[in-house]
Amino acid sequence: MKTNRRGFLKAAGLAGAGLVTGCTSTTRAGELQEGKSAFQLDHIRKEAQNQYKQTFNMSGYCAPKLDVVRIGFLGVGSRGSAAVERISRIDGISIVAISDVQPEKAELAKARIKSPGHPAVLYSENDEAWMEVCRRDDIDLIYIASHWAMHAPMALYAMEHGKHVAVEIPVATTVEDCWKLVETSERTKKHCVILENCCYDFFELLTLNMARQGFFGDIVHCEGAYIHDILESFFKKENRYNNWRLKENAERNGNLYPTHGLGPVCQLLNVNRGNKMMYMTSMASADFMLKKATEQNAKSDPEFAQFLDNPFRGNMNTSSIMTNSGSTIMLQHDVSTPRPYSRIHLVSGTKAFAQKYPLPGKIAIGHEGFVGEEEYAKLEKQYTPAIVAKIGDLAKQIGGHGGMDFMMDWRLIDCLRNGLPMDMDVYDAASWSVIGPLSEWSVANRSAAIDIPDFTCGSWKTNIPHDIELHTGNTTGVLSK
Repeated sequence: MKTNRRGFLKAAGLAGAGLVTGCTSTTRAGELQEGKSAFQLDHIRKEAQNQYKQTFNMSGYCAPKLDVVRIGFLGVGSRGSAAVERISRIDGISIVAISDVQPEKAELAKARIKSPGHPAVLYSENDEAWMEVCRRDDIDLIYIASHWAMHAPMALYAMEHGKHVAVEIPVATTVEDCWKLVETSERTKKHCVILENCCYDFFELLTLNMARQGFFGDIVHCEGAYIHDILESFFKKENRYNNWRLKENAERNGNLYPTHGLGPVCQLLNVNRGNKMMYMTSMASADFMLKKATEQNAKSDPEFAQFLDNPFRGNMNTSSIMTNSGSTIMLQHDVSTPRPYSRIHLVSGTKAFAQKYPLPGKIAIGHEGFVGEEEYAKLEKQYTPAIVAKIGDLAKQIGGHGGMDFMMDWRLIDCLRNGLPMDMDVYDAASWSVIGPLSEWSVANRSAAIDIPDFTCGSWKTNIPHDIELHTGNTTGVLSK
C-alpha cells in the first residue's frame, strides 16, 4: 500500500501525543548523524534509551469475552488470503471485511472462505480503504498481513478505533513504533498480538513444555534463525507488491526478520515473564548476492535500476543476545544465499540438549549422541503439551506450514472468545520485533552492544508464563477439512 506512514501517523494524531518523546524518523543504513554523534544511525540508540512508564499491564489481561469474533482483514496477498481460508474453518467467527489495495487479491481471498454466512465486504477503492474497515463499529479484530511498513500504522489506527489487532511479523521496523504499539495497547486495553506462527511449531512446543518440566535443567544457550533462500522472489513483482521486500533489503542492514527464531526461544526462556533480554550485538557479512541479482534483473526490467545505488544488506547476519538469567541467544538471518532452509531451534541446558534443523528434530541427554527413534517417541508422548494433543492432528489436516499456522489462529480465536490472556502479547510483539532496528545500529557501529528496551517497564519480574496446557478455554470448534 502506498500510504505515507509518517504522514498518516501525523494526520491521525498518533505521531507523538502521549507517547515516548525524542523519537525521530527512520534513518536508513549507512547514514551518519554528522555533528551530533560519533555513532551511525544514532536515532535508533536514542530511541532505545527513552524512558517510559507503564500505564496498564497487558500481560495476563483478560479482555471481555466475544461469543462471535467479527474480523476485518487488511492485506490479503499470499499470507493474508491463506489466513482468511484457515480462520473460516473456525467456529465462532464472522469475516466482516477484507481490504487490499489490489482488488483482485481481495476477490481471491473472499473466494477462499470455506464456511457459509460471512458478509465479507471488500474494500479496495484506494490505498486508504483499510482505514474505513478499522472505523466500522461491527468489527472486534483486525488481522493485518500487509507489507512491513504498514504493520504498525494499521495496528495503531485499529486500536485507536477500539479493535484488537493481530499483526504479521515484524509488527514494527522502528524502536519508536514498538513503543507506540505498547503505549496504545495499554491505553486502549486492546490486545496487540504478534502472529509468530513458529511459536506453534510442534517441535518448538515440545521443547517449551520440556523446559517447563525441567527436562533441560538450567538453560545455558539457545539459537534461532531464519535461513531461507527467497532471493528470486524479490524480483517477482506479482508476488511482492511495489517491490517492498527488495526495498527493505536494499535499504536496511541488519536482522530484518528476527522473530521466527527468536519468538520460540524467548517463550522457552520466559522472556517478559520472569526474564528479560538485556543487550545485544550484531554483525553482518558483506553483500555477495543482492546487488549482483539486482544488476542482472535490471538488464531485463529497468524498474530495478532504481535500487542499484543502494548499500544492500549483508547476506548473513549473526546477532547475540544476553538475558537477565545469564542465558545467551544466537540469531541468524539469511534470505539470499543458496543454503538449505533452516530455522535452527536449538536448546542447550545443564541436563539435556535439543536441535531442529536439519530435520528431523533431535534430543540428546549427553555428549554421546542423540536418542534413538524409540526413546524420542517416548519423550514426545510424555512432553507433548495439551494444545498439541487437542488441535495438532486437525491443524496438520488443515495446514499452513505443516499446521502451525492453523494452531496459532485457533488459539487466537479461542482466547478472544473465552476472554483469556494472549499467548503473545504486545510486549512480546515489541521486544521480538525491536531486534530488527537494534541490529541495524549494531552492524553500523562495528558490532557495538546496544541495550534492548524493557517494554514491560519492570513487570517482567512478576508476569507469569502463558498457558500451553489449556487449563481454561478450549471451547472453540473447527470445521474439519
